[in-house]
Amino acid sequence: MKIAVIKTGGKQYVVKEKDQVKVEKLKAETGNKVEFDALLIADGDKIDLGSPVLTTKVEGKVLGLGRAKKVVGVKYKPKTRESKKFGHRQEFTLVEISKI
Repeated sequence: MKIAVIKTGGKQYVVKEKDQVKVEKLKAETGNKVEFDALLIADGDKIDLGSPVLTTKVEGKVLGLGRAKKVVGVKYKPKTRESKKFGHRQEFTLVEISKI
């Protein structure tokens, strides 16, 4: 079984074929194919390590776009007792890894 470490959106993910991964928002529509840079590919005892990336690419298919649950935060200024509440929903792209 092949395992790869890919890099996208400033983060690294450990993936294998047919995995579904939520990555940072990509400029791609549902059904499109995307390619990721591979940092490491392991197949049993054989390991290919890039410095910093390998020439091979990991292919995936975009299954959908979405937004995560809301994260709520509060800013507070103690002496004036002023507070401000804010929320944030991070956008993501759901990708299924098709080929390593």
